[in-house]
Amino acid sequence: MPRSIVQLVVKIGGGLLAHAAHLDAALACVAAAAADRRLLVVPGGGPFTEAVRNVDRQIGLSDDTAHWMAVLGMDQNAHLLASRLPRAMIVDDRAGIISAVAATAGASRRIPVLAPYRWLHEADPLRHTWDITSDSISAWIAGQLGAERLVLIKPPAASGPALVDVQFTRVLPAHVTPAIVPVDQIETLKSALAG
Repeated sequence: MPRSIVQLVVKIGGGLLAHAAHLDAALACVAAAAADRRLLVVPGGGPFTEAVRNVDRQIGLSDDTAHWMAVLGMDQNAHLLASRLPRAMIVDDRAGIISAVAATAGASRRIPVLAPYRWLHEADPLRHTWDITSDSISAWIAGQLGAERLVLIKPPAASGPALVDVQFTRVLPAHVTPAIVPVDQIETLKSALAG
């Protein structure tokens, strides 16, 4: 297991962009949790990645092109989330994450929000397929950072076996404990973020 850089990776599903009030409540929970623990926010792709899927359906993209365009959609959402999350800062690699979580502690600690394209493009750790989504990317990142937990925040009332992509359990390292929480279950979310 790698040295623990963060205790917790929080993946904020891109589908939450359609639920602004819930998104803001989730971000408030993340900001509160960041005062007590080293965490990293990983964005889903949301409508930015959905635009890539639509283009792929219309004209057909190579797997490599679709993959990297979808990851760039996550970068776009990272900037959106960072603009709404108090004390957030955009990071794009392991060094940026280390710098962000080590700089301060307590309520003034910066909260790193990962724009993952640069790191993923350099490491290229995952298959280039629509079977790999930001859920699996978050699982890989949690493993690389020695995180204990991965919290996946999903849209309201999310349920069922298709909550994560089909590769998620293969990518999730054994030392990372996952929690999947619909954003409308705010007390459950607070508990998951607290560990």
